Amino acid sequence: MEPLAARIRPQKLDDVVGQEHLVGADKPLRVAIEKKHLFSFILWGPPGTGKTTIARIYARALDAELSELSAVSAGKDDIRKIVGQDTKGKDKVLFLDEIHRFNKSQQDFLLPYVESGELTLIGATTENPSFEVIAPLLSRCRVFVLEPLSEDALRAIVKSTKLKVRKDAFDWILGYANGDARKALGILDGAQSLYGAVDTETLAKALESPHLRYDKKGEEHYDTISAFIKSMRASQADATLYYLARMVEAGEDPLFIARRMVIFASEDIGIAQPTALVVANAVFRACETIGYPECAINLAHGAAYLAQAKKDRSAYAALRAAQADVHEYGNLPVPKKIRNPITKLMKELDYGKGYEKYDAESYMPDKIKKKKYLK
Repeated sequence: MEPLAARIRPQKLDDVVGQEHLVGADKPLRVAIEKKHLFSFILWGPPGTGKTTIARIYARALDAELSELSAVSAGKDDIRKIVGQDTKGKDKVLFLDEIHRFNKSQQDFLLPYVESGELTLIGATTENPSFEVIAPLLSRCRVFVLEPLSEDALRAIVKSTKLKVRKDAFDWILGYANGDARKALGILDGAQSLYGAVDTETLAKALESPHLRYDKKGEEHYDTISAFIKSMRASQADATLYYLARMVEAGEDPLFIARRMVIFASEDIGIAQPTALVVANAVFRACETIGYPECAINLAHGAAYLAQAKKDRSAYAALRAAQADVHEYGNLPVPKKIRNPITKLMKELDYGKGYEKYDAESYMPDKIKKKKYLK
């Protein structure tokens, strides 16, 4: 009854498919394993890209005592138990999945054990650790970024199952998985176990099976947040609240939802209703301080407000246009008129000359002086 993904999980580094920039010849994690270098690190990347596999291989190669926790359900007592274990001289490695779900208090509690070396931490996260991990803990960890798996990598993983898969079904799986090995293996396993064959028809049927539904790391997670955002964008408050309710009932991280609302407030509402950003930030803060179940009310309040707000993407579009010019032209010279004349030499070179507070002349670099980003 063990899932297919668990049955074929690589046991040694040479069997890992993908992430060559980390585990290839002379790459950092391979070197660390070969030299048995013990240190704390965080694996940041999309779901199904090998974070758990790499953590287990690393701990096994260093002959360490590996303990695994999910930050969704674990707490301070779980850490105390691990620290108190007698490992008969073996180093203690804690693999903390979804480390971004540990709140500040829990991370503060973990910090001294990592700092003292009592625990070596391997964190795994789909969220940017710069925002989700407290600075003192992050400073004691290296961060390795995992990339979505290429189609070639996914193809190799599916082939390793030895299951008979027709070419059209292969292509279906690769398109559906979108760089996520767990999704590819989950749908493959579902089709094979439920229908005894893998083709486009059985794959489509398996996709509707309840056991493949809301995976907080998988398809339903991303489809539902996408539907939530698009409903807000279309000013459909009822649809917005429906998709919010689905996420809340599934136990979705409230900060994940609130973070997208903060982005939406500037990206989609922008200057049409600047108070939207204030409301979205207040919702995020409420989710931080209150948590479930009550913070669902704050999420609903904010989501309804954002859905009904006027929309204006001009600031977002202007930023992207300006970024495109920066990429194309590089750092164009700043007009001398608006340079800061700090020294005597700078003044002699006409830095700041002719500057007036309410000047009508464009301050853009000469090469793009006529460009208009904000329309």
